[in-house]
Amino acid sequence: MSTTPTFDPRAYNARPYPGGDPYADYRGAALDFGALVDLADRRLGGAVVAANDEFFADRENLLRPEPAVFDPHAFGHKGKVMDGWETRRRRGPDADRPHPSADDHDWALIRLALPGVVRGLIVDTAHFRGNHPTEVSVEAAHVEGTPTTDDLLKAEWTELVARTPVYGHAANGFEVADGHRWTHLRLRQFPDGGVARLRVHGEPVADPSWLAALGAFDLVALVNGGAVEDASDRFYSSPANIIAPGRSHKMDDGWENRRRRDTGHDWVRFRLAAQGEIRALELDTSYYKGNSAGWVTVLGRDAHGADPEAWFEIVGRTRLEPDGIHRFVFDAPVTATHVRADVFPDGGIARLHVYGSPTPTGTAELEHRWAATRG
Repeated sequence: MSTTPTFDPRAYNARPYPGGDPYADYRGAALDFGALVDLADRRLGGAVVAANDEFFADRENLLRPEPAVFDPHAFGHKGKVMDGWETRRRRGPDADRPHPSADDHDWALIRLALPGVVRGLIVDTAHFRGNHPTEVSVEAAHVEGTPTTDDLLKAEWTELVARTPVYGHAANGFEVADGHRWTHLRLRQFPDGGVARLRVHGEPVADPSWLAALGAFDLVALVNGGAVEDASDRFYSSPANIIAPGRSHKMDDGWENRRRRDTGHDWVRFRLAAQGEIRALELDTSYYKGNSAGWVTVLGRDAHGADPEAWFEIVGRTRLEPDGIHRFVFDAPVTATHVRADVFPDGGIARLHVYGSPTPTGTAELEHRWAATRG
């Protein structure tokens, strides 16, 4: 089989590192998926469970949350130390056929932290300039539980991104139109090379049978299908951090906006996993000491109610203490599909938990979405 591609791979190379800022000539993504959560985020539980080769650089680097770094002087006993996943150079079978075949490739299997609908992918080849793959493809599978590598290799895979050329030292973005819920991805690179990071942007879809077994749970949590719909400011960190699992461990684990110089205020709007009866709220300002929000008002909206666009007060304007946990228990459940946290005048919030249980309408909504994304 011919190994000659239908395009010029050299046109996708980056220039050699010129010195100075290694990101100065980096090709950014043409697509913006910033409003979507990274379903594979290592901090949320994503993992690269297997790869066929990781000779030069470990597969686990693919899901590190921070941008890839480059040290031009870092060399190890195997060669250049790279912050990404890098495989060895493939070779043909003999001297008469020294090149790899057209279908030769390396692969990595990724477990999503948050199974859900994938809307966009970034295959980031930062700092891989002449050693990135010629092409990549991405496939998805739905395998519940904790499958082994053999289980995953035998699974039924669906193509999300067809085999496509990629640029070196670039954020290669791909929109995904498939609307199914996936638990795992397979990244293929042809024929070999290095990928710095993989970002899997989408919408979590929780298993309604699991939520039913829990009964009451955090209705706004990412792991249960909650989402950030919009926010007034994303200057320092993502508002999606507010509904991430676990406690915040440092300042940028939460949401911090810039300092306001007007008389307005900042806000974040959330969509709950489903219509629910809210019984308690917990608002955490951990690690925000001189920059926590001063006061907060929490509002609700019920998209299935008599006035679906109307916002109503759940927690009146309340002073927040820095680096602390604030709990609110309600005398009667509050029915809502959305909540909004208004902070005055600005400042940081680490976490928001909205405890309650789905209404019958909410349960039906969860089950409908599950069925729609399972095909």
